Amino acid sequence: MNLFENLGLSNNLLESIHNLGITTPTMIQDRSIPHIIAGKDVIGESATGSGKTIAFGCGIIEKVTPSAGLQALVLAPTRELAEQVRRALAELSGQKHMRIISIYGGVSIEPQIENLRRADVVVATPGRMLDHMQRGTVNLSRVKVLVLDEADRMLDMGFIDDVEQIIRQCPKDRQTMFFSATISYDIKRLADRYMKHPEDVAATKMVDPTKLKQAYYDVPKGIKLSLLAYLLEKEKSGLAMVFCNSRDTTDFVVNTLRANRVSAIAIHGGMSQNKRNKTIEMFNRSNAGVLVCTDVAARGLHIENVSHVFNYDIPKDAKDYVHRIGRTARAGEEGKVVNLLSQNDYDNFSRVLSEYPDFNIESLEKPYLQNVIQVGRPQRSFGRRDFGRRGPPRREWRR
Repeated sequence: MNLFENLGLSNNLLESIHNLGITTPTMIQDRSIPHIIAGKDVIGESATGSGKTIAFGCGIIEKVTPSAGLQALVLAPTRELAEQVRRALAELSGQKHMRIISIYGGVSIEPQIENLRRADVVVATPGRMLDHMQRGTVNLSRVKVLVLDEADRMLDMGFIDDVEQIIRQCPKDRQTMFFSATISYDIKRLADRYMKHPEDVAATKMVDPTKLKQAYYDVPKGIKLSLLAYLLEKEKSGLAMVFCNSRDTTDFVVNTLRANRVSAIAIHGGMSQNKRNKTIEMFNRSNAGVLVCTDVAARGLHIENVSHVFNYDIPKDAKDYVHRIGRTARAGEEGKVVNLLSQNDYDNFSRVLSEYPDFNIESLEKPYLQNVIQVGRPQRSFGRRDFGRRGPPRREWRR
């Protein structure tokens, strides 16, 4: 049986891990921590929720000396993930009394400037870190550990130039780690430029495909909300996440669900940081059963006990679909993914099936909806001509 005691960690760090109630390392932890403790550069590929933060956190805790200036920098793509990583590192540091702070946009910069003067470890979003660098309020000359967390997401969001500027300001004599759910060609190129003989470490996904059921309904756009409300009521079992492709759709869906007595809350990039933090906290405490969100919540954030994922919209990028469904069927629990398709989703859904041919996504018949939520103009009956020249959905969907 693999244990943290076999990974070369100090007694103080082992005690902190034990106090967190963790006894057995995950696959990514077991495979990466020995390289990290040895001071090697590491490229780690593993799904959200697989324990990447503890993996690189062990290296940070072991190598940073309290009150000796900024020695470790973690870059994260979103504010929520930056705050989540900060909390995780603070818990992992135990009695070492390190000063670990997070800096990101959307909040006042003045307290951050004060905190940076005494910080040992900083977890930052690239934009706000670059802001501090330009102001001269952060000193990176002593950084000896640099981590890019959710590196692929950071590049997808267009942070590549900011990230490279930050990397170039860090000392060349450092340990560099990239952790990501997927390792893309762009990440490999970045590693070639800024890493020294990195160790490639990969772990299988945390989602158990034998416990994950995927299905879809093919319905007119005008009854999507009615079907969603019906399914949320019918399939109550745990927490549910409803993914939309835009902020406007997210607000529209959550407001309509609330008007129909569904306990729902929303999160997207257009909300203030305090509100986003409170929303995640409420959802994790199960104070609200339904979280309606954009892909800002698809990755990185620690959200447990999600039994259902509903795709109100199908994402344009098939990888985002994979990250969404990875929110359920974790740690041995069962999960269900329900896709609500209308004509404007066909291309995106076909792209998912083309890139992931092993997915078994069952076609379900639309149930009788006694109460139909009226949205916009009344919908006519749905038949073949609704598909236009394209014809009905392709048969390969019905696997």
